[in-house]
Amino acid sequence: MSVDDPAATQDDQEEPHPTQTLDDTVHQRVRLGVLAVAREADRVEFSFLKKQLAVTDGNLSRHLKVLEESGMITVEKGYAGRRPRTWVTLTREGTQALDAELRALRALVLRLDAPRPVPDGPDT
Repeated sequence: MSVDDPAATQDDQEEPHPTQTLDDTVHQRVRLGVLAVAREADRVEFSFLKKQLAVTDGNLSRHLKVLEESGMITVEKGYAGRRPRTWVTLTREGTQALDAELRALRALVLRLDAPRPVPDGPDT
């Protein structure tokens, strides 16, 4: 298949390339990590996320704000004893966004792992 061959790309035009369905809000490494870790538990404590994702307080806070504003997580502040705590919970929208992202990534991997035709030519 050649990129400049209109006949070769005709089939590709029927279905969007898997990368077109990636969500920029979800796909960013830290935010994808937050959603993935939150999916594994009912709620996740801020310091656990910070350690798991190897980010600073400020960096994690900024990403949590983006996810919260997108409706993908809820952030609950409270206390454990006398110590302030912040917990993150995945919302239904967040679960759906993570599922869609995983489907897009699987489709991309399948596409890239598919056998490629051997080119015809004297150098084969």
